[in-house]
Amino acid sequence: MKTLIVYCHPVPESFCAAVLAAALRGLKSAGHEVRVLDLYAMGFNPVMSTDERREYHTPVTNEAPVAEHLEALRWCEALIFVYPTWWYGMPAMLKGWLDRVWVPHATFSMPQDAKAIGPVLTNIRILGAISTLGAPWWWWTLFMFAPGRRTILTGIRAICARGCRTFWLGLHKMDTVTASERTAFLAKVEKRMAAL
Repeated sequence: MKTLIVYCHPVPESFCAAVLAAALRGLKSAGHEVRVLDLYAMGFNPVMSTDERREYHTPVTNEAPVAEHLEALRWCEALIFVYPTWWYGMPAMLKGWLDRVWVPHATFSMPQDAKAIGPVLTNIRILGAISTLGAPWWWWTLFMFAPGRRTILTGIRAICARGCRTFWLGLHKMDTVTASERTAFLAKVEKRMAAL
């Protein structure tokens, strides 16, 4: 399966980097074809320019600044995000990637009359996210309503293939978990990716 990982962490020796490595091991062991968009390593600019905003709704023109990223989205059948959850949501770099890359007409159709936005990236049949979180699961889920998870698994899923399968893997209380809990999480990630 053609699998695209969007990876977002500024520190190459971070635990998130270990999560990415575990995901890659699992995917490759199962024979999946994998591409990685490492946003920090690529020097991706998350800030939408004035001209980009002015042309945001213009078909084709709005694709030019992010053509490489759109090509990767059109290529993949599975899309997986690997990132840390900061302040209950995704890092600004990743949010900026969504703002700039997921443009109308290329990734979703604009609403018309009583219809909401429609799917365009129907090649994406599996959508997932793997994240580390400082908060305990009950606080992040019950009180904060899991914002990053909802953005990806509900918002983005709506413009992927009908029946797109989703998954979420989160390591909560990242700052206080033990080394063995981290190791167990990495094993869980690798196993889940091998079974994709």
